[in-house]
Amino acid sequence: MDAPRPLRPRNAMPPDIAGLLEARGLAIAYAERPPYQRNDYLGWIARARRPDTRERRISQMLDELAGGERYMHMAWRTGRSLD
Repeated sequence: MDAPRPLRPRNAMPPDIAGLLEARGLAIAYAERPPYQRNDYLGWIARARRPDTRERRISQMLDELAGGERYMHMAWRTGRSLD
């Protein structure tokens, strides 16, 4: 039997990012993303070494959530019909 794949560490939601999601009306858009995307965004932001890099990554995440069609600069579709 093959060994199970290791799970990615789960990244906690920083209070400042939670506040930005609420303030910009993007909390629902964030919650509707698959768990791996939410975790990837938070881990990517947390790995920023410089404050300006962290801010740029947060801004990218917020822009992608607002647009609804991008994930880490890649095309992404919700799978929901736009009817």
